[in-house]
Amino acid sequence: MKFPYGISDFATIRLENYFYQDRTGSIPDLEEAGKQLLFLRPRRFGKSLLITMLENYYDLRRANDFQTLFGSLAIGQNPTSLHNQYVILRWDFSVVKSKGDIRDIEVSLNRTIAGCIHRCARQYHLTVEINPEDGIYSFGNLLTAIQETGNKLYLFIDEYDNFANEILVAKQAQYENLMYGDGLFRTLFKAVKAAAMGQGLDRVFITGVSPVALSDITSGYNVAENIYLKPQFNALCGFEESEISSLLQILSSDQTTWSVEDALAMMRTFYNGYRFTEAETETVYNPTLCLYFLKGLQDRKAYPEEMLDNNLTMDRNRLLYLAGLLEGEPLLIEALTEENGLIIPAISRRFGAADMLKTVRDRDTVISLLYYFGILTIAGRSGLRKWSMKIPNLVSRSLYIDQLRELYVTDYADRNALDGIKNALFEKGELKPACEFMENRLFPVLSNRDYRWINELTIKVMFMTVLYDDLIYMMVSETEVNHGYADLSFIVRPDARQYKPLDLVIEFKYVSLKELGMSGEDIRNKTHEELMKIPLVAAKLAEAKNQAIRYGETLKDRYKLDTITRFAVVALGLERVVYQEIPAS
Repeated sequence: MKFPYGISDFATIRLENYFYQDRTGSIPDLEEAGKQLLFLRPRRFGKSLLITMLENYYDLRRANDFQTLFGSLAIGQNPTSLHNQYVILRWDFSVVKSKGDIRDIEVSLNRTIAGCIHRCARQYHLTVEINPEDGIYSFGNLLTAIQETGNKLYLFIDEYDNFANEILVAKQAQYENLMYGDGLFRTLFKAVKAAAMGQGLDRVFITGVSPVALSDITSGYNVAENIYLKPQFNALCGFEESEISSLLQILSSDQTTWSVEDALAMMRTFYNGYRFTEAETETVYNPTLCLYFLKGLQDRKAYPEEMLDNNLTMDRNRLLYLAGLLEGEPLLIEALTEENGLIIPAISRRFGAADMLKTVRDRDTVISLLYYFGILTIAGRSGLRKWSMKIPNLVSRSLYIDQLRELYVTDYADRNALDGIKNALFEKGELKPACEFMENRLFPVLSNRDYRWINELTIKVMFMTVLYDDLIYMMVSETEVNHGYADLSFIVRPDARQYKPLDLVIEFKYVSLKELGMSGEDIRNKTHEELMKIPLVAAKLAEAKNQAIRYGETLKDRYKLDTITRFAVVALGLERVVYQEIPAS
């Protein structure tokens, strides 16, 4: 089996016998959905492969290759009447430059379009006058030439908003010049809309990440059918768990170094969890990360050390930018800690740059953007006409933690100290260095902020920020255990067990100085043992201890562990941390 990691060309995959997870059965549904479709998914989620599959299906030049490419697939058994009936034109806006002034960007966009039209004309032996500096003029000439042949055009626009998103983040004024009034982007889509009104353009399929750019051109292109939330297309890009399980079964047939059960648990924890529809459907796996994992498993006979593929830029900067639109720090913490997810009335489907950048930030818009970028996903309903949005998996969770680490651990020496703190806990079961780091380095940073909302969940996030390590652990926050939730569990990755790190569970509690009736100086002047004897602190420790024991036993059974190291932790304001290791039973 050959995995097409990094390959998004359907013909190459089929002709060179790479693995292809059949999605051609959705073609009739796509045709039924409308003639001008908008399909949104996060970056590197398989949209380009989808487009090249559709191109090969509808391309009249590929009629003689239909059986080779599609014969063994679902659509090959029952093709629609439109197969191989179109001239195909594709615009790939991921290659449009987003740097320079507005003139530089317009030149890049025009030349990209003109280049695609030149390639199309050559492929179909059409005589077309092309002006590299005027993509709209060249597009009109191509339509005229196609009409003269009696054929119709199917236009694919891949990553339609890629360069626009980059410009929006960096240069708001240039974005507005492109999108509003007589801006080139808006004018281009007006031309596409007009071409579909009897000028030879029959169908349009557009992919992108968010609806922002199309919303901003408003009447310039208001004819697209939004299909990205429809349940029948939830798994159009992405893998379902049964498909991943089958692939692992095949790979496991000639090796003994890993088990299907463990590998599936790893992939489920790190890559699963995406749901792109409001209907109750199965969640899907990120396809690019799955292929990265499976190819590594095949080549090395072992799991990849880095679960996040370095070639997959998961928009770290965009997460920081989007969260920054709404006082990002509290939002990041809420996403990491809220058991019921982030609650919004509905996913915003039409909003423009003005909605993102207005003085009073709209929380629902920011959360919706995090959904479109794949950093939150639909978890389900939460009461009447409300929806819960959650972090889909551990790879996405690591992005939030990375951003918080950037905010909290700014000193170079402190960052270097984190490895020693983690090693003390992971190898020796010593929590003291982590607690001392909290008291001496992190709490002073946090106390400079307005933390009216601080609670035990905030303390948990602080520890998560310091201790997170996905090279060793499947580190899960709020692990559901017997209708309760373990605060923080560190379950050793199967491939890391040979190094004998400890499996861990930590339960957190928080007591404010007001509840204690003590000042910060009073707290700082007491020893750890003296603090543990304060009645309220002792009661909180006992509560955390009982939860750690109960959840620890369940986690031992779930993961078939011989032992699990358990801790009860109580934070006293932003001054001290009291902890207790619970003896193994």
